[in-house]
Amino acid sequence: MQHFSIIIIGGGPIGLACAIEAQKAGLDYVILEKGSLVNSLYNYPVNMTFFSTSERLEIGGVPFVSNNPKPTRNEALEYYRRVTSTFDLNIRLFETVQQIKRAVDLFEVITSRGTYTADHIIIATGFYDIPYLLNVPGEDLPKVTHYYKDPHFYAFQDVVVVGAMNSGVDAALETWRKGARVTMVVRGPEIGTRVKYWVRPDIENRIKEGSIKAFFNASVREIREREVDIDTPEGMVTLKNDFVIAATGYQPNLQFLQDMGIELSDDAVRCPLLNPDTNESSVKGVYLAGVICGGMNTHRLFIENSREHAVKIIRAILKF
Repeated sequence: MQHFSIIIIGGGPIGLACAIEAQKAGLDYVILEKGSLVNSLYNYPVNMTFFSTSERLEIGGVPFVSNNPKPTRNEALEYYRRVTSTFDLNIRLFETVQQIKRAVDLFEVITSRGTYTADHIIIATGFYDIPYLLNVPGEDLPKVTHYYKDPHFYAFQDVVVVGAMNSGVDAALETWRKGARVTMVVRGPEIGTRVKYWVRPDIENRIKEGSIKAFFNASVREIREREVDIDTPEGMVTLKNDFVIAATGYQPNLQFLQDMGIELSDDAVRCPLLNPDTNESSVKGVYLAGVICGGMNTHRLFIENSREHAVKIIRAILKF
């Protein structure tokens, strides 16, 4: 059974940043990631552009050079791969953490491939793994996806996009430009307020001219093989349909934290209770880094304002 000073759960940008700081401090560590390197970024749409500039996505002091003012998904994947290679980070991919148990003064970490022990745990698991479900009949049909990737797949098809935040708007515009007949189903009265400022006029103009249909204050009632029923202020509407892109957002795996005994706030945000100076959770020796620190409020923390967590946590461990 291998032992490490630190086990980092999550191989996203913040998990990598924690590993870099641990390595600089001379602490032995391992990153355990259940998917690919920076798995959440890999699952972003192929043509996705970040809101942030490249320098705000940098970790470990490694410059992120982009061909554009705002980097793309592919540039980010290459950057974080190069960072991982440059520091020769100890990362184990496609290895799922199944359980963490406290064993006297150590933590026992059971994964899909074996068992490890550690003095400290850092959880940097993000929030992109559990989609918000529509909870309607037919959501489990193969034609429904919560992870939009590539617009070409939807060329010349009848596509329903549920949601009007960044991912939904990108999916609607990109698939329409590939020849899809797109209808948006939006729960609120307008396009989301956090949609990227350079994209908002585009989607609003496409809706205004009728190129993309949109039903506001609407919801999906039922999905069938060739149709979708939606509820609108004017009554139920049945749409001809080939595919549904449910861009309804994602949530962190807070149950994983609770199973470890980490306390959450008792309000709707369910924010993990942390020491603000160290990011240590209510379980001694377990630290949280990145967007997972915000609980259900997944729009408060990003790569650019979570990088400091790595420095804070490793400094606290060194004083332990």
